[in-house]
Amino acid sequence: MHLYKTTRGIILQHQNKSFQINDEWDTLVNRKNLYEHLFKLTNNSKVLPTIESDELIKEHLLPPIGTQEVWAAGVTYLKSRDARIEESADTGAADCYSRVYEAERPELFFKSLSHRVVGHNGHVYIRKDSSWNVPEPELTLYINSSGNMQGYSIGNDMSSRSIEGENPLYLPQAKIYNNSASIGPCLYIPEKPLDPETKIHITIHRRREKMFDDFTAINRMKRSLTELAEFLFRELDFEHGCYLMTGTCVVPPNNFTLQKGDIVNITIDLIGTLTNIVTVKD
Repeated sequence: MHLYKTTRGIILQHQNKSFQINDEWDTLVNRKNLYEHLFKLTNNSKVLPTIESDELIKEHLLPPIGTQEVWAAGVTYLKSRDARIEESADTGAADCYSRVYEAERPELFFKSLSHRVVGHNGHVYIRKDSSWNVPEPELTLYINSSGNMQGYSIGNDMSSRSIEGENPLYLPQAKIYNNSASIGPCLYIPEKPLDPETKIHITIHRRREKMFDDFTAINRMKRSLTELAEFLFRELDFEHGCYLMTGTCVVPPNNFTLQKGDIVNITIDLIGTLTNIVTVKD
């Protein structure tokens, strides 16, 4: 099932049908056994004509988020560890990334409040005080207030590699700023957990030229999704649940940095495609 949030309400797509759901986003997604609840709603919810639902999703789509916070995990893939080591080689901080990759405790950090999150076709920012900016495509979990994974989305964890590489303590400035987090286009709620072979694919275009194209599978992640969720909820409460970006294994080459006007497409099997346009804050 795919759950879309629009300015005209919530749309549920299931088995080639679209249903109008009359509920508040935070209340709806935070229910126990979300898949079963949504399945029951298909029996008594209004069916929308395909043309109408397609127009709503195309013209009125919002990020699939209410008041939830967005958190993120770092160094969950070997390639991510190696990239962090390379970017911090001149600062003497490279060893900390090897340590966190091997440690029992994962790296978890706050990413964004919901009002700073942009959605599909939204504009993500690159920092003007950074010389090296990249997108990070990430499987993103929705975890309810009880700590149970209810669904999945696509995340774009915009990052300044030059700022983080200068000093690991600059991580908040490298990761947390206006329009640095994008989630969408929907919340995917399957009956069963995602297949470990699920692919994450990213392309970056610049003036119609493909600048970067790569993919990975989520089974290359060192840590399990339930492990990341459990650590996040150890000493934190989330009244309406939260989103957790789970790290990236797809890293553009070191000689690449985003420019204004670039278009980033992130596709995850069964979920869809999240598209963002790169710009800078006015």
